Amino acid sequence: ITGIVGGIVLLVIWYIVTITGWISPKILPNPLDVLRAIPKLISERNLFGNIGYTVGLNLAGYVIALVIAIPMGFLIGIYPILRSMFQKPFEAIRFLPLPAVSGIMVAIFGLGFNMKASFLALGILIYILPVVTQKVLDLQNPNNPKDNVYLQTAKTIGMTNWQMFRHVYFPYVMSSVYSDIRGLVAISYTYVTIAENINREGGIGACITTMTRQSSMDCVYALLLIIIAIGIIQDFIFKKCEPIIFKHRRA
Repeated sequence: ITGIVGGIVLLVIWYIVTITGWISPKILPNPLDVLRAIPKLISERNLFGNIGYTVGLNLAGYVIALVIAIPMGFLIGIYPILRSMFQKPFEAIRFLPLPAVSGIMVAIFGLGFNMKASFLALGILIYILPVVTQKVLDLQNPNNPKDNVYLQTAKTIGMTNWQMFRHVYFPYVMSSVYSDIRGLVAISYTYVTIAENINREGGIGACITTMTRQSSMDCVYALLLIIIAIGIIQDFIFKKCEPIIFKHRRA
């Protein structure tokens, strides 16, 4: 209830600031005008199609990144030789400015959807891969008895390597990484809007750029609010799926 009240207070302040003329409507339009812009976006700018494009691109980037990052993170974390060879280089990649590599991605994948999904996947990969590796190391660390006890118990009862991976490593690491994946929702939509502006084929990010150039600020703010709403809904779905996917945490 207090959260809803806080949101209403912010909307009222926004409305007062715009009707008093403190800020030009060319910079900050009236919230009622922003709401009126949504039907216009639906009829003239294929809003639902652009939403589908953006969400689909985001999900494709997540799938590609996780398919690569999870196996690599486990391998680097479990095998010392691979860890000594690749852990530091992959950690260093986190400092890579992603917008600067967009030209390289275009040269490799072209200008279509696959390039944009790969660009987004790279942005997610460089954050998730070190996290997966670190969670494996946390499990193996004897100075972390709260978690290391699971691995010691598995060895004591005579589990094979595969059994330890299936029943200890995988559920422990993935349930911990899941929270980081949820946290990347905000970052991923930042990269989505960057990717969509390369050879604009559709998506909310491309639509925002077009509306900005046409000085349709009411439409721009409406699209920004829609992105926020999509992020909130996606985070809510992630949160509700967690106890279903990781039942052992509830136990």
